[in-house]
Amino acid sequence: MRRLILFCLFLIGLGAAVFGFLNFQGLAAKGEFKTILLDFREDIPKEVVEKDLQAMAQQYQVTPQLDNKFSAKDNVYIIEGDRQRLKELQKSKFKSATEFIEPNYIYKIPQPGKAAFLGEFLQPNEDEENVSPSLTGPNDQYYSKQWNLHNIGIEGAWSQTKGSGITVAVIDTGITRVRDLYETKFVKGYDFVNDREEAKDDNGHGTHVAGTIAQATNNKYGVAGIAYEANLMPLKVLNDYGGGTVADIAEAIKFAADKGADVINMSLGGGGESQLMKQAIDYAHNKGVVIVAAAGNENANGASYPARYPHVIGVSAYGPDSEKAPYSNFGAGVDISAPGGSDAGKILQETINEQGEGVFLGFQGTSMAAPHVAGVAALIRAKGITDPDEVLKVLKQSSRVIQEDGLNYYGAGLLNAEAAVKLATEGQISFSDFFRWLRDNGYLNPGFWIDGGAVALLPKILMVLGSYLLAWFLRVYFPFTWSWSLSSGLIAGSSGLFFLKGIYIFDLPQWPFRLLGSSIPELGNSLQGTGDLNPLFASVLIPIVLVALLLGHPSGKWFAIGSTLGVAACLTVSAISDPAVWGLGSSYLARVFLIANALLCYGLARLALKNERQVA
Repeated sequence: MRRLILFCLFLIGLGAAVFGFLNFQGLAAKGEFKTILLDFREDIPKEVVEKDLQAMAQQYQVTPQLDNKFSAKDNVYIIEGDRQRLKELQKSKFKSATEFIEPNYIYKIPQPGKAAFLGEFLQPNEDEENVSPSLTGPNDQYYSKQWNLHNIGIEGAWSQTKGSGITVAVIDTGITRVRDLYETKFVKGYDFVNDREEAKDDNGHGTHVAGTIAQATNNKYGVAGIAYEANLMPLKVLNDYGGGTVADIAEAIKFAADKGADVINMSLGGGGESQLMKQAIDYAHNKGVVIVAAAGNENANGASYPARYPHVIGVSAYGPDSEKAPYSNFGAGVDISAPGGSDAGKILQETINEQGEGVFLGFQGTSMAAPHVAGVAALIRAKGITDPDEVLKVLKQSSRVIQEDGLNYYGAGLLNAEAAVKLATEGQISFSDFFRWLRDNGYLNPGFWIDGGAVALLPKILMVLGSYLLAWFLRVYFPFTWSWSLSSGLIAGSSGLFFLKGIYIFDLPQWPFRLLGSSIPELGNSLQGTGDLNPLFASVLIPIVLVALLLGHPSGKWFAIGSTLGVAACLTVSAISDPAVWGLGSSYLARVFLIANALLCYGLARLALKNERQVA
């Protein structure tokens, strides 16, 4: 009966893992679309392209057209169609004349919920005497309300640069020149939605995003922007409802790269992988453009597109408490985290209301986090760092590291504008600065080297070695032969396959990696990614169950004995390095609890071996 129960449990676990991996629909195939992209090969004569388009129009009763006036040079056409028509076209005679035929996916403004666009509201014409100007820093009326700029240390960065000479392209709903953007410098952009040069905002999202990047500052009005001496390039790709196609977005990326943009911000996203957009991103990256995008607001494990494309800096969001915002995506694709706001405090900027009038609104979302990184990237570029990969390196090295981040909520850490500009300015950190950087990021704390890092390597090694040491010690009193079952138990009880915990793969659920990467005491907190041990798992209870079930099994008993010794080693090392237990915290009582259960596990293993010797 015990064998049957174990076999059934094994099948359930294996089935759950396989189902999770094989039946998880990836974001690459989840996008929505109403039109289909046809990218004709550039070596195909124009006459052949026209002939194919005419034949397509007749066969499918559609009207193929260029997406916008810039699409002609790239031979990119669109037609109406659904997934069925897409499949037919991809198998048709027209395919040989194209580089690819794919959905013209719709990306949107990431929506953390309607409530995110309510809350903080200020009239732009309030008398100065009714506001509380900041005692330090710029004289903007509401600068004191911008917790986000204080959080990233913007004043220290401003002492070095304000971003003069750098151009930031805002690919969004457009930008309206509200009062607090009158003094901001603009360069010519384009409206890809309506095919016109004036990229005016009819939604409010793009204006808010642009304000965070370069809102006029020190003008005794409104709020401040990060790189307020930089140029803004408005590129409208999203309509008044906040939606737009990858064809428009891809063309806007290339437009920005060709027209001299140094940084691109895309506070938009969705599902559906596009070769056209990937090519545009590669094109811009090769021309030296830093590309920043919002990770998405679904609280999902994995960034949305376009943040997940290579050469795009994916930005997650945190609130005023520096904790992950509840809506923010995390995991694969997140490179860094920045202020995005929460119900406790939103990101304040001047934008427009439904009537197109200027208002100060507090928004929250990864849409608000991304422009913080884009603005700081502009400051870094202004200090002479031109290679996009080097800019990302500076952003990561200067960020405030979050040591316990098992689910990659924050990427490299929290955005630090002052440290980033300082690192970019000096090229290399002086010894005193380097020492301070080590201290601020926790590297001088012995605890960092014990429990920090992606996989907590040192304690894991000690746990494994400790389990083998306990087995070797008991072997002196109760001789036995080393076996695969025993070794597997020692690993399972002490460390698990811990290196799997740091693996993040797009569109694959991470929980199987976390379970396989956890030891038995860590199973109770593996899915949550927390550091505190669940006392039900970090105790002698599971070893007792394993010994009771497997003691009569020829090889299973050795797994039970090995895992019991492994748990003893794990609890002992944890009691020394990180005695964090649910309900007990990291107190002296937690250490006593762990050590007591470690001793009980050792005693249980000794009792099982004694029983084995008597039976033999």
